[in-house]
Amino acid sequence: MLLSGLLALACANNPVTGQREVVLVPESMEIGLGERFYAKTRQAQGGDYTVDPELSAYVAEVGARVAAVSDRPQLPYEFHVLNSSVPNAWALPGGKIAVNRGLLVEMEDESELAALLGHEITHAAARHSAQSVERGMLLQGVVLATAVAFKDEKYGEYARGGVQLTTQLIDLRFGRDDEREADHYGTLYMHRAGYDPRGAVALQEVLLERGRAGEPNWLDGLFASHPHSEERWITNRQTAAALLAAGGPAGEIGRDRFQAVVGPLIAQRELYEAHDEGRVALAEGRVEESQALAQRALDGEPREPLFHILQGDLFVETARYPEAVTSYGHAIDLDADYFLPYLSRGQARRALGDHRGAVADLERSAELLPTGDAQLALGELAEARGDDTAALAYYRAVAGLQGVLGARARTSLARLELPGNPAAFLSARPRLASDGSLWVDVENRAPLSVRGVVVEFEYGSGPQARSSQSAFSGEVAAGQARSWRTRIGPIHDPAILAQLKLRVVAAEVVPGSGP
Repeated sequence: MLLSGLLALACANNPVTGQREVVLVPESMEIGLGERFYAKTRQAQGGDYTVDPELSAYVAEVGARVAAVSDRPQLPYEFHVLNSSVPNAWALPGGKIAVNRGLLVEMEDESELAALLGHEITHAAARHSAQSVERGMLLQGVVLATAVAFKDEKYGEYARGGVQLTTQLIDLRFGRDDEREADHYGTLYMHRAGYDPRGAVALQEVLLERGRAGEPNWLDGLFASHPHSEERWITNRQTAAALLAAGGPAGEIGRDRFQAVVGPLIAQRELYEAHDEGRVALAEGRVEESQALAQRALDGEPREPLFHILQGDLFVETARYPEAVTSYGHAIDLDADYFLPYLSRGQARRALGDHRGAVADLERSAELLPTGDAQLALGELAEARGDDTAALAYYRAVAGLQGVLGARARTSLARLELPGNPAAFLSARPRLASDGSLWVDVENRAPLSVRGVVVEFEYGSGPQARSSQSAFSGEVAAGQARSWRTRIGPIHDPAILAQLKLRVVAAEVVPGSGP
């Protein structure tokens, strides 16, 4: 009932479409979300393209021109070109927009770029990305309500960890209605800004052609978050025709200017393809082929940090760590604000025994983007120098991850915490055998095997309370249980078990155990 009342109070007109809708995220929060996650989202998706600053400035100029005539020109719009070959573009709440290098090279003129940016501007202005966050907030509210109703901790844990704004923001999926609105109003905006609306039609033709070809790179990029269809192409044609029929100038196409600025990047397309193929070859173990491709890319454009990173990775593959450190250093000199070369150089320095240099690089990497790789390595380095407090903090940050990183972090956490707090990992339960003897079932929830288990028995309460301890020989394997017979008994009254309280008060990790 409370939720229904709040939803009724939270209705407002959409600033673009004018339709009534639920608004749980006010404009100030939209802007705050975009500003908070924009930099890290760009880091996670390739980092900024830095080889040609003029290109990024040009895209920002076109974007600002279109945003100025949108229905929400007051948003603090930003536009960046990302250094990724995946053809993609996205918008965060508050007008934070990015276009991948791999999409720019598919265009032919400025009107197509204006159409793309108008589309993304609409996603921000019409609150499409904010609505995705709101859907997450509603889901989280339902889960929290369930937790309160059932007092079930697992539901509460899901509510805290299962619905995360970062995931909602980075991995948006727009529906057909959102895409239709972005097409329609994006075309209106780019035409208001003085561009030929037929640029939106030409852009759709490129997207449709790639979609029909079924190219994986495209299906992983723009088609994943912006589903395309022939219906959208037809609708764009109708919108453009209606705008042109209304009279006035058709608008700019801007082919010459676009080719002058974006042309050098288009000319380097083969170099980036060589890099991407070299990355695949390295992952598949074809080292010599990868080396040749990496060298071809570097010879063609030595200012590209990605090419130096690939070369550094090849040196690591062949255990040539000093050369790897040098290659990663070149990448950092070219772009000091991208997390990946710091992460890679930190790992190479660690392999060389330069722990101080490794920590500095890994900390800078985690500052730019807190990856599990960096935090796990920092935890292991902290543990090696005896700083268990710092190590535990890093391990806890990674322990919730799935896969190898999370497993390693959980193992390290258990190794450090179990000796001082065995009851957090081991439980003990009393059991009567048919002959009246008392047995203890010990369950080991840690990812490590343990030995030297000591169980404390407490019987009764108040002044009559009695306690004793028993040590058990042998090991309890990770994730397993084991039973021991105590010297207590025979016990003929099973009700006594209900008065027994058992707690594991000591245990040690078996050296060398764990994944």
